[in-house]
Amino acid sequence: MSWTKKLTATLSLLASAGSVFAAEAHGVASAAEPLFHVAGLPITNSIVTSWVVAVVLIIAIRIAVGRPKLVPSRGQAVVESLVQGVLDLTAPIVGSKVARHTFPLLVGLFIFILIQNWSGLFPGVGTVLMRDHETGAWMEFVRPGNADMNSTIALSVVAFVAWLYFILRYAGPKAILYDIFGNKADKSEIPAVIYYFLFVIFFAVGLIEVVSIMFRPISLSFRLYGNVFGGENLMHAMSSMQQWGLPIPFYFLEVLIGFVQALVFTLLVSVYIGLICNHGDDHAEGAHGEKSAAHH
Repeated sequence: MSWTKKLTATLSLLASAGSVFAAEAHGVASAAEPLFHVAGLPITNSIVTSWVVAVVLIIAIRIAVGRPKLVPSRGQAVVESLVQGVLDLTAPIVGSKVARHTFPLLVGLFIFILIQNWSGLFPGVGTVLMRDHETGAWMEFVRPGNADMNSTIALSVVAFVAWLYFILRYAGPKAILYDIFGNKADKSEIPAVIYYFLFVIFFAVGLIEVVSIMFRPISLSFRLYGNVFGGENLMHAMSSMQQWGLPIPFYFLEVLIGFVQALVFTLLVSVYIGLICNHGDDHAEGAHGEKSAAHH
């Protein structure tokens, strides 16, 4: 499967994941409003935005790349530059062993979250209203996807499941258990009594690490949601005070925040994968260096 097919498949997965978590939208005070229901699941204005963003990205990438050529067209060159930039950024973090395997997920997360974050700045998003037939209240017809916590939770769960898959496949259970609970001390450098006592210490630290790992999806989703939802409220507040002139500086601020949050989310997922999968590269480089030194 080519990288374009993997990327489009990842974008489709990220867009559809939000609908699974939309059933709990009523528990959040700032939830997106449901437009209609499918099989009992509410399809909210944020989910529709996510689907539209995913479809537009898939079509745009397909049109830009077309049939990949040895001498790339202008569109293919732009897409390949973006892809190569993300790969060069994340490869040293996740490790060369898994860099190309994790690449479709990481570049998909970055592009999808970036456009989702910027979607609130598009004309009509958050400003076109419709009346709810049940309550009679006015609600947004189109709402930024990441301004709904269901969407950010879905993104975090997808990233967490992918993280679990990559570390199990490319590191293995033994390496995972050692990384979390293993004794990292060098037995030859410390007394035996202290060395064996450290097993207890590292095991206790491992339990804390497990709790930290379980909270990763929560921190990822809340960080992204808080920044996007806060920015959306800020833009609405500035626009209500003065529609012309005043919101312009905040548009540039939201462009920067949207980029930074997409980058932070992607880099954090990369770090989580690299914390376990990147050890082999260090060991291999160390062994290679020792052999080279011995040879010389």
